[in-house]
Amino acid sequence: MNEPLTNGPAVVHRWVSLAAICTAAGMVWLAFGDLGVALPQIANEFSTSLSNLQWVNNAFSLVTGAFVIALGKFADLFGRRRMLQLGILLLALFSVPAALAPDVRWLVIGRALMGVGAALILPASLALIPPEFSGKAETAAFGVWQAVAWGGLSIGPAISGVITVGLGWRWLFWINLPLAALTFVVVQATTPESRDEKATRTIDWLGLVAIVLAAFALLYALTEGPSVGWGDPLIVALFAATVALSVGWWFIERRARAPLVDLRLFRIRAYNGALTANLTMNFTFAGLSFLLVLWLENARGYSAVEAGVLMLPATVGVFLCIPLGGRLDNRWGGRLPSVMGLVVASTGLFILGFLGTRSSTAYLAVALIVIGLGLGLVSTPVANTAVGEVPIELAGAAAGVFKMSSMLGGALGVAVLTAIARAFTTQEAASVVEASGLTQAQISQVRRALVNSSSFREAIASLPADLRHTVVQAAIDAFSSGVADTMAITAFLALVATVAVFFLWPRRRDAAGPDRADGTGPRGTSQQAPR
Repeated sequence: MNEPLTNGPAVVHRWVSLAAICTAAGMVWLAFGDLGVALPQIANEFSTSLSNLQWVNNAFSLVTGAFVIALGKFADLFGRRRMLQLGILLLALFSVPAALAPDVRWLVIGRALMGVGAALILPASLALIPPEFSGKAETAAFGVWQAVAWGGLSIGPAISGVITVGLGWRWLFWINLPLAALTFVVVQATTPESRDEKATRTIDWLGLVAIVLAAFALLYALTEGPSVGWGDPLIVALFAATVALSVGWWFIERRARAPLVDLRLFRIRAYNGALTANLTMNFTFAGLSFLLVLWLENARGYSAVEAGVLMLPATVGVFLCIPLGGRLDNRWGGRLPSVMGLVVASTGLFILGFLGTRSSTAYLAVALIVIGLGLGLVSTPVANTAVGEVPIELAGAAAGVFKMSSMLGGALGVAVLTAIARAFTTQEAASVVEASGLTQAQISQVRRALVNSSSFREAIASLPADLRHTVVQAAIDAFSSGVADTMAITAFLALVATVAVFFLWPRRRDAAGPDRADGTGPRGTSQQAPR
């Protein structure tokens, strides 16, 4: 392992390295968070359904989440800097087919391929921090990484809005090329290579296939279920396959000579607590961001730029509390700020449960600030615990599992929350839509389409003007009510997850001492057998 640098010029050098590492990670999170405000324009250009829009959004996170564990292992084996640079190149390369996509299918493929680059970047960028930093500097470095991650997610809609309105949504992909070139050069010049010299070169391909198929089956079922029906044989079979593949993956990892994921990680209770907290905050934030942006543009009539700007209060909350979360982590361990943060975020979600078509922007801003404050408290402790406090030889795999929980949490959030909102929306608007005189095919098209999209307007175009207005208003009211009810349910789910985190994550016995309740000392040096 590289020794921490301590002299003046070297300190500057490592912080420049951190800036480059975080820029690479920021490209991933920007790609994850910037497409939402462009989806209405994409829906109009390609005349596509809401489920297809979910795939445009989720293809990136699905591939990233499915491959991030394996590619975290690759970082341990072949060099973390090397894999980071390869990821930067692939993310830029695969942005080109996405930018040139002639239809929604090619856009989904381009986004999916970009996920391969993202899956290389995320674990490598996290695992490169412990070799360069230690102690409070390491906590600060993880805080910077998390601030960039949340900045990319929450500022993404505003940036996307400006680019979409000014240059067109395709420039959301073209912009990756110059960013990637600059980041690649700075990483090469400033970041030292690190790897696990003791790691076996064997790759657990069977485990990789099992976890990829399990993730795909689950997200496909959640995305298509609202359209075809939850009782559809294919959807039921996919849920059954998810369970079978997940159990199979666990047994494969137990028996593998060189497992994709060393299951010792899951004996560390604090690691499990951090994963649960991280999954929860990504699930809630990605899902609410997806729904709120669609609601702002299609129910409230805001432009892409305005919708992006209206999401910015969450960023304010995150940035205000990230330093506090780091200080509480240093003093008391990660459990306290993580539980506090999830409770605060749940409060903000509960406030959004009263959202309506006439809600003021100030009301929305307050709710988003509260949610951001909670996320800010959680961010640094979960990263520091999940990556900085595991045995150093497992850093890449630990970072891979951690980021899998981020990306799949985000993809699940979009799929689950959208499914819930669609169910509520369909139920609320059913009587008006069915009484309007539309054919069954038109009613099905209305239910599948995004409110006020070209597909939606096409389905109701045959109606008289006054009845058309009635149907549109009913759909908007139903969508608003559905989003609000979904936020309330998400608040409840987040509180349930908070209780799980509270009991999973042990207290730190000695806040200042090296011996941690999870069985690891500072920076993951083993002090005793994991509990």
